[in-house]
Amino acid sequence: MKVFILPAIALAASFVACQSGNNTPIHSAKADTVNAVIEPVFITDTVAHDTDDPAIWINPADPSQSLIIGTDKDQDGGLYVFDLQGKLQRDKTVTGLKRPDNVDIEYGLILAGKPVDIAVTTERFTHKLRIYSVPDMKPVDNGGIEVFMGETGENVRDLMGIALYKNKNGKIYAIVGRKSGPTDGTYLWQYLLEDNGKGQAKASLVRKFGQYSGLKEIEAIAVDDQLGYVYYSDEGKGVRKYYADPEKGNEELALFATNGFTEDHEGISIYQLTDTTGYILVSDQGANSFQIFPREGASGKPHNHPLLRKVTVKASHSDGSDIVSVPLNARFRNGLFVAMSDDKTFHLYRWEDIAGKHLKSIR
Repeated sequence: MKVFILPAIALAASFVACQSGNNTPIHSAKADTVNAVIEPVFITDTVAHDTDDPAIWINPADPSQSLIIGTDKDQDGGLYVFDLQGKLQRDKTVTGLKRPDNVDIEYGLILAGKPVDIAVTTERFTHKLRIYSVPDMKPVDNGGIEVFMGETGENVRDLMGIALYKNKNGKIYAIVGRKSGPTDGTYLWQYLLEDNGKGQAKASLVRKFGQYSGLKEIEAIAVDDQLGYVYYSDEGKGVRKYYADPEKGNEELALFATNGFTEDHEGISIYQLTDTTGYILVSDQGANSFQIFPREGASGKPHNHPLLRKVTVKASHSDGSDIVSVPLNARFRNGLFVAMSDDKTFHLYRWEDIAGKHLKSIR
């Protein structure tokens, strides 16, 4: 759900792979539509109830040992952990969560003086963030962190979307959405994550922002750490773009992807080509497809994101998705795209199959 500042070994691999394409255009001006269904390389083992959202953790020591963490959205749900072949890692899987909705990954939260990679999920029925260290999947949240405190009304504390943002100074924030909320520009709340002094995570509210159309709900959120932007799907309306840094204010920078969606705007994921270029993928849930937009915007217009490509995938009614552009193994040389499917699974795709001949890859 995000473009992040990669761990050092992965960043080096990504940088070398990208260099040859830096001086060439990364896309054509005309959008194309792919009607043929793109098949996944692997389909994960099934979860117990209802898949919703995946996140990919890149193993900094050995990218081939990276993991996929996906939510099982049920009142007795969990975080299911899979390897790069989609095989369930039972020893790492967390169960007994109260309707976990979305999940995101960030690297290097300082706890007890040491950097810890974290997976954070939204637990809807308890109104809490649940935070786990990765890859061991141990809780580091002292039982969970309540958010949207003081809000009243139907569904306004029922957590849904989350994206983590790490700024250039190493501060890590959680940007959180809910089932329902106000239309006055305060739908999303942003929290600073820190050590509580006892080696556990705490969260402090730093801002409220984000326009909402009132049409449906806001679930999918994605952050581009390097460029400092946050994107979210205002379902039935489009994708909204803001600065991720709370110090830069609450101005809406863009509203795009407003046409051509058959149902809900859902999962957002960002494929990084270089430090500043790449692609934004948005799920058109009702069409089993993804619309793809330029990460860097149009020429000279960084907040103008025209449609480049539509692809149809095997994943059914995909809600959440995630993508990385780091070479992981011989199968995923140009990165990995993971999409939720409504048959209790997640689908694993090669980027080059999504990109076709019209979009660039890192190699």
